[in-house]
Amino acid sequence: MKDERKTEIKVGITVLAAILIFLWIFGWAKNISIRSTENIIKVSFRNVAGLEIGDPVTVNGFRKGYVNDMKVLTNEVIVEIALDNDVTLKEDARFSISMLDLMGGKKVEIYPGQSSVSLNLKEIHHGEFLSDIPAVMSLLGSVQDDFVTVLKDVKITLSAMNNYLADENLSKDVKQSLKNLNTLTSELNELITQNKENIKLLTSNAIALTENTNEILKANEKQVNELLKNMNDAVSKSNQLLDDVNQITNETLQKQNNLGKILYDEEMMRDIKATLKQVNELTSILIEQLKGKGINVDANIF
Repeated sequence: MKDERKTEIKVGITVLAAILIFLWIFGWAKNISIRSTENIIKVSFRNVAGLEIGDPVTVNGFRKGYVNDMKVLTNEVIVEIALDNDVTLKEDARFSISMLDLMGGKKVEIYPGQSSVSLNLKEIHHGEFLSDIPAVMSLLGSVQDDFVTVLKDVKITLSAMNNYLADENLSKDVKQSLKNLNTLTSELNELITQNKENIKLLTSNAIALTENTNEILKANEKQVNELLKNMNDAVSKSNQLLDDVNQITNETLQKQNNLGKILYDEEMMRDIKATLKQVNELTSILIEQLKGKGINVDANIF
């Protein structure tokens, strides 16, 4: 009886342990916890791309929660995240949906942030969707026609380039150009070799001329500065003279001086013309009398 009793106790303990292990595995798989050590955070995503309730939530790559619920709205999806309360999130925390593994699973990745202000857990935060392999394949499918067109254009361009490069005339021209370039290079090298001494002499003379010029400038620095000063004074006086001439010209044009009054006063010009006309007539009379009987003077003295 005792052996049977022991056997029943062992079987009972084994079954109880199996049940506890099953419940623990089931709770771990379904993210069921008997502890109230979780914070609920709501994050808005424009696209969740296959994310499901129960998918893991990682903080810097370490699993610290799971997707508790999701609500589909008009232009967004509100994802409710259950996160362990030992995780401290800052105001600049970032939320993103990324690929869990190559099998195509999804997860929510959280970067806690570095701000000194803690995250307000009551607000709805905004997350982003990171492109994964399915998203890239979908994008490639959307641009497939354009990609085929580009390949066709590239093929046509390469064919045209091949035809152009295979042209015998072009090949001859290229060879002739290279031959001419080679000849020019050889002649230039030969010219430099033949005039090597002259080039050295020219360089030496240029250096000597530069040195002599520097010595002359240093020896006559005072005179050069005086000459430059005199030139500046002459330029200043010339500018002053031009200003005076411009002023006189403006005054003449505006009849502000005697010359302007004489040149541009119409009444005075008429008087001068009349006087000149009378003098001309008097001169004509005198000349006629001199040629004839002399000057006839009819004068009454006293």
